[in-house]
Amino acid sequence: MTMNADGCVALAVVDFDPAVALFHSLSDRTRLAIVRRLAAGEARVADLVAETGLAQSTVSAHVACLRDCDLVRGRPEGRQVFYSLTCPELMDVLSSAETLLAATGNAVALCPAYGADAASAASAKQAVAHRTGNAR
Repeated sequence: MTMNADGCVALAVVDFDPAVALFHSLSDRTRLAIVRRLAAGEARVADLVAETGLAQSTVSAHVACLRDCDLVRGRPEGRQVFYSLTCPELMDVLSSAETLLAATGNAVALCPAYGADAASAASAKQAVAHRTGNAR
């Protein structure tokens, strides 16, 4: 910790962009479910579709996001691709998050900006905008 000329604590210049990208890539319920599933072993998109009950296009888009972030890799075998996690350390991050959530009593779920109510409100707002043709 350093002090600036005014006697205030000067924050170190840190590039948070990679961490922001990592947490954004994990900020979706479906992507978290896919990551958890892949922690148990390889899976094809068809397997993930069967296990999540989501459309193939939805699962493929989420797998592509995780792949673009280099969290997941594909192993082609014939006409199929088997996906797996690139780094098992990702599960350590999720385990730490679960520990933090337990320690705070899941208080983050009540956060007005990012909690469950905020997510529901944002979803409802997007649905209305889509129906009225005002989607951005």
